[in-house]
Amino acid sequence: MPLPTLLWLTLGAFAIGTEGFMIAGLLPAMARDLGVGIPAAGHLVTAFSLTYALGTPVMAVLTAGLERRRLLALAMGTFALSNLLASLAPNYPGLLGARLLLALSAGTFMPAASGYATAALPDRRGRALSMVTAGLTLAIVAGVPLGVLVGEGFGWRATFLAVAGLATLSLLGILVRLPRLPAAASASLRERLAVAGRGDVLAVLAASVLMMAGAFSAYTYLGVFLAAAAGFGSRELALALLAFGLASAAGTQLGGSAADRWGPRRAAMLGGGLAALAFGGLSLVALLWPGHAAPAIFAPLLLWGLAGWGMMTAQQARLVALAPALAPVTLSLNASAIYLGSATGAAMGALVVAAGAVVQIGWVAMGFALLSVLVIGATARRALLTSAATAKALPE
Repeated sequence: MPLPTLLWLTLGAFAIGTEGFMIAGLLPAMARDLGVGIPAAGHLVTAFSLTYALGTPVMAVLTAGLERRRLLALAMGTFALSNLLASLAPNYPGLLGARLLLALSAGTFMPAASGYATAALPDRRGRALSMVTAGLTLAIVAGVPLGVLVGEGFGWRATFLAVAGLATLSLLGILVRLPRLPAAASASLRERLAVAGRGDVLAVLAASVLMMAGAFSAYTYLGVFLAAAAGFGSRELALALLAFGLASAAGTQLGGSAADRWGPRRAAMLGGGLAALAFGGLSLVALLWPGHAAPAIFAPLLLWGLAGWGMMTAQQARLVALAPALAPVTLSLNASAIYLGSATGAAMGALVVAAGAVVQIGWVAMGFALLSVLVIGATARRALLTSAATAKALPE
């Protein structure tokens, strides 16, 4: 199969990434239209992330026997329909229900798309995977800022309609262009839980949860924060999100290079430490120049994009290094950990916003990031102690 055929999966990942991340710039408009507060609107992110985290491994087990193209089509078709329902939601409960369906369909599609790509092109696995993940990267760089501008010009419901259109195109491409592929062997839910229960794997997953909790406590309310700290409107917010997306794309590549050069644990600690500095910098700039923090706010924002996404790349490398044979399972667990952290962070951010302290949200994110670095450091110390004890026990 030609590599460009996977572009239909790239388009699907782009649609999923755009829908998942664009909420940050649409929260105020959605809250006003639905008659709820900003914190309640933020819970749309919490619900999506929690459903994705818990539902993805369950859906992987339930759909393990389905032919792969059929599974991809069902998942993307449900995702398109869920976006249509979201655009037509008459009230907050209706939109919340649509987002739960979006999470389940997205959580089904993304692992299946990665699995399809590697199985269809076993001799070009790296390039096949990069084709799929490029959709998420492109969504952060271009899809999210465009979503904010579309929402500003035509209303937030139009953004869901636009994503539904993208998902429909992906669905048609999957049905017409992708060849059928039989289901491969998949780990059971019990086997996945057994791997997650390993102390070394659990420590890495805990660091991922904490780091993403920090990131999403800030990212979920980034539009509200930038409006309060720097007076950003929709156009300025779109520019900020574009800059953040470009930095994140670069950070993903830098994180992989740093993991190869210095080792994944050191790279993860460096990324987490720099992200903590960036989070603190956001609130510090807001404190020093209240209401007038632009353009100084771009410095910590860009550092966050570079360091935060680089740290997560290093986390994936840590998991692969721990158990190469179990990489498909550990990486899927890490995806759940990322969304569990996202749910935690969005919920914590809602509390900060509800308290009227949105400009302080960077300190909360900084606390989570520092805890993540401490967890990584503790595992490094424990590994050193274990290695020293083993060496001491060996006969001379």
